Amino acid sequence: MDVTVVGAGPVGLVLAAELALAGASVQVLERRAEPDEAMKAQGINLPTAEALDRRGLLPAAEQVQREILERRGSFSRMVDDPPTGEVRRTPDTRFTGHFAGMILDPDLVDWSDPDLAAHTAAAGARMVPQRELVALLTEYVTRLGVPVRRGVEVTALEDTGDGVLVGTTAGTVRTGWLVGCDGGHSTVRRLAAIDFPGTDPELTGYQAVVDIADPQKLTNGWAWSPEGAYRYGPQPGRVATVEFDNPSADLSHARLRSRGRTPMAPVTLDEVQSSLRRVSGTDVTLTALRATPTRWTDNTRQAASYRSGRVFLAGDAAHVHPPFGGQGLNLGVGDATNLGWKLGAVVAGWAPEGLLDTYDAERRPLGAWVMDWTRAQIAVLRGDPKSGALRGIMADLLSTRDGTTYAVRKISGVDQRIDLPGDHPLVGRYVPDLRLRDGTRLADHGHAGGFLLLDRTPDGAFARLSAAWGGRASSVTDDPASPTAVLVRPDGVVAWASDTADVAARTGLEAALRRWTGAPSSSPELEPVG
Repeated sequence: MDVTVVGAGPVGLVLAAELALAGASVQVLERRAEPDEAMKAQGINLPTAEALDRRGLLPAAEQVQREILERRGSFSRMVDDPPTGEVRRTPDTRFTGHFAGMILDPDLVDWSDPDLAAHTAAAGARMVPQRELVALLTEYVTRLGVPVRRGVEVTALEDTGDGVLVGTTAGTVRTGWLVGCDGGHSTVRRLAAIDFPGTDPELTGYQAVVDIADPQKLTNGWAWSPEGAYRYGPQPGRVATVEFDNPSADLSHARLRSRGRTPMAPVTLDEVQSSLRRVSGTDVTLTALRATPTRWTDNTRQAASYRSGRVFLAGDAAHVHPPFGGQGLNLGVGDATNLGWKLGAVVAGWAPEGLLDTYDAERRPLGAWVMDWTRAQIAVLRGDPKSGALRGIMADLLSTRDGTTYAVRKISGVDQRIDLPGDHPLVGRYVPDLRLRDGTRLADHGHAGGFLLLDRTPDGAFARLSAAWGGRASSVTDDPASPTAVLVRPDGVVAWASDTADVAARTGLEAALRRWTGAPSSSPELEPVG
């Protein structure tokens, strides 16, 4: 087996799919016998939606969003109960999110912002909860022939230099590479002796879907009190709480620091009800749980290294933080798409092992940014007077067009950038929507994985140049337009781009192809690009 992935959540499944597309033999080990039904992220950002789009999964994700919107519409009509003659409110389909519980008004967003306007094709697939995303991805990896072995727990590992011996409850597995996508309590991280520094938790939160005997006692949306904050909605029965001073945070942290495999006790109905009563100041009564609830803290940590020899970490195994905005899911999918093609290239033999060093270098800064983004929301969210004053200032800023647009750009992920060689403004960014003369989009040509080269020169000179790299870079030609040519990595990041077709552009493309796809299979064409 070339690669063994530990963890069948969205990160592990995306990684397994990318490896399979790259031609690697891969298996997924998952300690749970059944998919995790706990409530987690309730949506995805644009880079994640575009990752699904590049692999042909956009229609399925859009169907999930349509179903979610229908349920939210029913809930909005139920809770608003407007006076006779008034129009009932329905959910706005322009996904914005919130900052520390302050909902971002879509009417204040400058949707003509160049980055927002350049990433709209996958916008209809952002309201995809983690549970539905896992189901979609599980079906996808099954089609790709990737085995997912459930009920198998990792118990030991040994990096032998030329592979990894993995001890499991089902026996010993020999694999070329091992990737831990097994969450914040990662066994792989612990067994690989990778440190997990960060900041200690101060808050405890819960989220659940429940039946409520007296929902009129709750405020729709976010509400604050001296004890904490809570949210009711946006779908039927969904509640979330944040407690500013709860001793269970110490217990959660102790278990995280112990790095043991003993999970925290399941969240009970009484626990959710008690938390909701404390923060809402009401005697609201919950009668049943309709989904597996989750408990979380603001424990915030990042692995000292994303790699130890032939062992890698991705997703929550590499970084944990508060769940505001579902950033952890999106950050983890970005890890998986980044590592997947690189590890696949090394397994295939056309890339040197040094390529794998770029995984930590590229993903660590984004992980650190997400950690700070969520830490800032905790600072604003607290119930003390200083945080309350800061929340008031932030509320003022987020009531402006510039402030709201800034926050939406950050939450949506459209302005993420990796520091790559090249001075074109697209380099290091996720490729924007690029529509072609035949009515397709560039993303439609990426379903099989691999690099994509868009060539808009009149004679297809860039495409002829890339032909020397065999099937590692697929070429798509189009009518002349700007940009003239774009080389897109399998993770959707622009590796090179040019607005010209001169000798300097040819030299730049050849350098990018050598950097990212290895040595050519034959000599590149030497004539200048016209």
